[in-house]
Amino acid sequence: MPPETAPAADPHKKNRARDVESWATLKRFLPYLWPRDNPGLRARIVISMVLVLAAKAVTLALPFAYKGAVDAMSGTGTASDGATVALALVAAYALGRFTSVAFDNLRNIAFERVGQIATLHLAEDVFHRLHRLSLRFHLARRTGEVTKIIERGTKSIDQMLYFLLFNIAPTIVELIAVGVIFYINFGIELVAATAVTVVLYVWVTRAITEWRTKLRREMNDLDGKALHRAVDSLLNYETVKYFGAERREEARYSHAARAYAEAAVKSENSVGLLNMAQSVITNALVGAAMAYTVWGWSTGALTVGDLVLVNSLLIQLFRPLDVLGWVYRTIRQGLIDMGEMFRLIDTDIEVKDKPGAPALIIRKPTVVFDNVTFGYDPGRTILNGLSFEVPAGSTTAIVGPSGAGKSTIGRLLFRFYDPLSGRVLVGGEDIAEVTQESVRAAIGIVPQDSVLFNEDLAYNIAYGAEGADQAMVEQAARDAALTPLIERLPDRFATMVGERGLKLSGGEKQRVAIARTLVKNPPILLLDEATSALDTRTEQEILATLRRIAKGRTTIAIAHRLSTIADADNILVLDHGRLVESGDHTGLIARGGLYAEMWNRQASERRDDDVPAAEAAE
Repeated sequence: MPPETAPAADPHKKNRARDVESWATLKRFLPYLWPRDNPGLRARIVISMVLVLAAKAVTLALPFAYKGAVDAMSGTGTASDGATVALALVAAYALGRFTSVAFDNLRNIAFERVGQIATLHLAEDVFHRLHRLSLRFHLARRTGEVTKIIERGTKSIDQMLYFLLFNIAPTIVELIAVGVIFYINFGIELVAATAVTVVLYVWVTRAITEWRTKLRREMNDLDGKALHRAVDSLLNYETVKYFGAERREEARYSHAARAYAEAAVKSENSVGLLNMAQSVITNALVGAAMAYTVWGWSTGALTVGDLVLVNSLLIQLFRPLDVLGWVYRTIRQGLIDMGEMFRLIDTDIEVKDKPGAPALIIRKPTVVFDNVTFGYDPGRTILNGLSFEVPAGSTTAIVGPSGAGKSTIGRLLFRFYDPLSGRVLVGGEDIAEVTQESVRAAIGIVPQDSVLFNEDLAYNIAYGAEGADQAMVEQAARDAALTPLIERLPDRFATMVGERGLKLSGGEKQRVAIARTLVKNPPILLLDEATSALDTRTEQEILATLRRIAKGRTTIAIAHRLSTIADADNILVLDHGRLVESGDHTGLIARGGLYAEMWNRQASERRDDDVPAAEAAE
């Protein structure tokens, strides 16, 4: 039997679901627009809406002045009397147009701060949430796509608010007012024709715009993909150069950009169809209404000014409706973009502080892993019931083959993840029971790849502790042996380090990372393969600095090269996430186990490296 196929999705249900989602998004945004704790902003909104109604009242009165002027000029009185009345009405017409423009601009001035503050608060909330999401989220999501979501969401808010408050709402008011005017002056027939035309206009505009919104969503996806490929390629500029992959990267970007261009062509071409459909509907009503007025004039029931009145009111009514497709699309797209931002805010925080969790208070800086089991994925366990203790003030090294789980220990210690079972204790406290902020404040790290901000040296060093002053920065630089480098630089501490610190060498970046940790001055120090990417000479210099700053601290050194941790007080040997050996260097060598095997292999590799060097020297 062939497999059953899922029934085709009902497009009307999809549209209804999107409508519900869109209005739910708008409802959720309202507290940003109408903040309870800011009466000044709410007053601005009220003033803005009053100005909107005032501008609309003036706009609706203008056609009557125009009609009066025309009737005065075509009346049966003397020319001088007609000219006087006509001139007065023309002056009133001109003043009314100016007043309408003045009200619109005063409205914009009053509302601008409201829109900007609402956008600012939403963007701050998204940024706040992103920094509290787990490391798993940030490793899985593409940075370019996340930044694009924030950029599109914040940019769409201002336009969306403008159209909702100052286009859609006033147009509805004007439509009702025009209906009342037509009923009083021309009867129910013109009101009915106008209502039917507007309903047809809105329906056609919505149908075509829904199709265009689908194309627009496709454009956004392709735009995000193109941006991601561009950002990823530029961030890995050196790797691209190493492998001569410029053409490959250009081809990848070009493929994504070409797909975006094709989607953009379809989207923009649909504008022509929408404009033509709208024009047919609006011009049909204007023509029919003016013909009806001419017929009324021919019977003596209406005047020439009535023709001008009908034409002016319909033109004014359809002027905002002419851009209804664009307005509707902008609002829908804005709701989609805002919805994406709210989805970021709604992303579950994997690692949470317990309600009312206290701050960690360290009396003895010990670290304990108590029967910890952990895996990044359900089917792949990294640590299997790992237990060990790091006494206060000691230096403990963690070694093992690649994939043994060494770096995972550092991530659990900083509580980027929670164990599947077991506990991690710092200073005798389970870190799951205290605040993450206090745990991370107690631990300093010098990682293998020290990533720096694209700021100056002083900023990067002072980043270790909020409020660090220049004296602290200079002292940390001296203690990290950075002074010789800084004295060679023309701008000294004001020297820009480049994106991710690429203007500095590996050793210089490590020293900055050490200085940053010294500013933090933590009781517990984690060295996560801090010298594995350095040459031998630089490694020895950095190691001397690390040994100096480790004095008086509880230090955990995760290492690949065993020669760098041979003097540790205790060495833990991991294999497949389990502790297989522990002891000092001498004892582990004498035992002849995994540690001795790794030591002998690395010693052999060092001897092999030394032979060509000696031959070259001869």
